[in-house]
Amino acid sequence: MREDTAKNSALDPRRGRAPELLIPASSLEVLKTAVAFGADAVYIGGEAYGLRAKAKNFSMEDMREGIAFAHAHGVRVHVTANVLAHDRDLAGIREYFQELKELGPDALIIADPGVFMLAKEICPEIERHISTQANNTNYLTWRFWQEQGAKRVVSARELSLEEIREIRAQIPEDMEIETFVHGAMCISYSGRCLLSNYFTGRDANQGACTHPCRWKYAVMEESRPGEYLPVYENERGTFIFNSKDLCMIEHIPELLEAGIDSFKIEGRMKTALYVATVARTYRKAIDDCLESEELYKSHMDWYREQIAACTYREFTTGFFYGRPDETAQIYDSNTYRKGYTYLGMVNGVAEDGCIETEQRNKFSVGERIEIMKPDGSNPEAEVLEIRDAEGTPMESAPHPQQKLLVKLSCQAARYDILRRREQENG
Repeated sequence: MREDTAKNSALDPRRGRAPELLIPASSLEVLKTAVAFGADAVYIGGEAYGLRAKAKNFSMEDMREGIAFAHAHGVRVHVTANVLAHDRDLAGIREYFQELKELGPDALIIADPGVFMLAKEICPEIERHISTQANNTNYLTWRFWQEQGAKRVVSARELSLEEIREIRAQIPEDMEIETFVHGAMCISYSGRCLLSNYFTGRDANQGACTHPCRWKYAVMEESRPGEYLPVYENERGTFIFNSKDLCMIEHIPELLEAGIDSFKIEGRMKTALYVATVARTYRKAIDDCLESEELYKSHMDWYREQIAACTYREFTTGFFYGRPDETAQIYDSNTYRKGYTYLGMVNGVAEDGCIETEQRNKFSVGERIEIMKPDGSNPEAEVLEIRDAEGTPMESAPHPQQKLLVKLSCQAARYDILRRREQENG
């Protein structure tokens, strides 16, 4: 576990405080991983009223445990409630906020003004943050929401760094800016997309997006029904809506200079391996840069290598340096690149030195795997022995979520991640 005293030990001399590293968590396991690998705050969703209905999300009991765990390690918890609500939702949201009031998260992320009013009425002691879904693109929007009682506004992904700097200059010092710096990009304006609803009847603004922007498309000429003509863009493919993923790991100094208070990572449907990789890499990059830009630059190859170990779609800097050109588009494929396979997290260490884990992908006795640690190291280990929960020896672990005792050739600690390097990406 990263020492709590290390967090925010270096301050941005331009603003007198360090930025928050805000990490997504899809489950209790992933929340604990985010905390262990360097998050200052995590954001999670309950079983309703967030925009990731297909994520595992948190039961109220898991949310209670997660909030307690995070707070015990000095980490904040933000809960998403960013649906665009209909009248039929309001009674349930009222009840949900009354339950959250008792659990005590640090902030609610809200897009809908009506939902904002309910939160202000029911749990005024919990900070209210304005979701990117509210299309926040100018400094008067920040001022408006502060007057309503909001603490923070999440900037629209369509803003450039120049625009964010201008917003920072035009809003009060205690009003916060949260900005996405890494993860999947949506082709529609700050996520307000109608494609999913049109094609499948599943509303993206109610948390049920089917991601049709990742599908393959063709053109049909009106007088030739049934004759599908492929769409070629520079003869490189037909995935005309499919964006690359955002990655700003090489631009931390510019993000700091813009006055962003919270660096937000996208990915509430991602695995613990993804979260550990991104959290650890951005944690080190931010801390290095706050210590000195020379130190940050000297570790650039390490940041690039580590971030490429994530599952990703190729990278872009999005709108940060102006309107994206054709290089932000994926032309040849909508598939992920994959450097590693997630095998499990170390949940504990038995008296005999065997680690306790819940298997996520198959691995076998005799394999060489990596132990991913919060300190940045990735020692290689041989799998010497696998036993099931009853102590029966096994040659391999083929069943997802099976509880196992595993003996490795080198030491692992609680919350370490087990992963296997794949032979090739793509």
